[in-house]
Amino acid sequence: MKKRIMWLCFAITALALIVFSVISTDVYYGNSIEHTQNYLRAYMGIFDETRTLDTAYAEELSEALDGARVTFLTTDGAFIADSEDEDDASRALRPEVREAMESGEGFDARSSATMGENFAYYCKKFESCLVRIAVRTDSVWGIYLDALPAVICFLVADALLCLLLTYLMTGFMLRPMEDLVRGAAKGERVTPTCTELEPVAALINRMNAEGEKRMLESRAEREQVIRAQQSKDEFIANVTHEMNTPLTSIRGFAELLASGSLDGERARKASATILTQSERLQNLVASIINYSEIDSEDLPVYEVDASRIARETLAALSPEIAERKLVLLSEIRDGVILQSRHERVTEIFGNIIRNAIRYNREGGSISVLLTQEEFTVSDTGIGIAKEDLGRIFDRFFTVDKSHNGKNGGFGLGLSVVRKLCVKQGWSLTVESEPDVGSTFRIGFSEAEAAQKKNIKNEK
Repeated sequence: MKKRIMWLCFAITALALIVFSVISTDVYYGNSIEHTQNYLRAYMGIFDETRTLDTAYAEELSEALDGARVTFLTTDGAFIADSEDEDDASRALRPEVREAMESGEGFDARSSATMGENFAYYCKKFESCLVRIAVRTDSVWGIYLDALPAVICFLVADALLCLLLTYLMTGFMLRPMEDLVRGAAKGERVTPTCTELEPVAALINRMNAEGEKRMLESRAEREQVIRAQQSKDEFIANVTHEMNTPLTSIRGFAELLASGSLDGERARKASATILTQSERLQNLVASIINYSEIDSEDLPVYEVDASRIARETLAALSPEIAERKLVLLSEIRDGVILQSRHERVTEIFGNIIRNAIRYNREGGSISVLLTQEEFTVSDTGIGIAKEDLGRIFDRFFTVDKSHNGKNGGFGLGLSVVRKLCVKQGWSLTVESEPDVGSTFRIGFSEAEAAQKKNIKNEK
């Protein structure tokens, strides 16, 4: 462990030192070149355009400029004279010369093609010629090589410092183990500070996680029993009431008909009441059976035209909307296709819109929005109390506690909607305020994207 710590410290600090030295050298070189460019411009002020442009004047000018190399060229870059180089080849392709011919002056720093040394060149265009002044410079790597001995000294000092720090740190090697033990005693998740302790930390964390999981499962189980019992009580109360009311009516009118006490119009009305209440019982039983079958249903999905279903649902419910004198505001986008089943989408849309009708105030409004991303229904009805928002999707739970049947339904509609949304992988949310209204939203986006991806992969 001691060697690992030492080598790690040394590697990090050595890398940082080397990177710093390289960057510093590059910055120094850039500043040096910029400074050289400035005083080369100042050198150019000594040039006398009236003098004869020959080697003698080039050497004279070079001597006046502390040995700077002076080159005279024609305006098209042809060689005239040079204070150090006798090569008479054209310099028109040199970067600084080409730039001077185009814009009046040019600068470049490079290794000379004719002399094999590094120069910083400055070239200026005059009316009758081009004048180039150059001074010798070091390359970036030349500067770095000059600084290399100092860098090596720093690396040696760095190695000694790392060795000292390693010696001091080994006295604290037992502290990570002590931290693990303290964390395990408190039931906290522990994180090892070295690889050697990772198996121990993993074992401690696994034991703590399993213990916490068992505790959460136990708590969830108890809560599931506080909700199952509550749901059972509500189920018994609601089903008893829903069945008792029609059964009482059926029995009463049946006894009157059997006794012959009713005749004519009264007998017809009694028969109609018996038929109506029988249908109510039949619908209740069908709703319970439908709710139970959703869990076991495992039928394949296919592309469903949700836009058409939404319009058909609104058309079918338009008499109820008109009867309650409600204003319908709808925005049904064309071509909304969902990966589902026709009966599922129909039941979801129908249940939510029916609730918006039943629990609305007379003369209120309903807003229906359907896009490829969501289905949203808002109403201006009685709303839902804050304490009931978490329970409205429970089976047989109804916002109307009176059981007088004014709003209809058995408290299974929203529970069915939640089950179907869970099966589809759609999100279901509700926002509501008492005496203001409610908004139900189903989000399709994520589930639809995943289903389309799966279908594409299968193909």
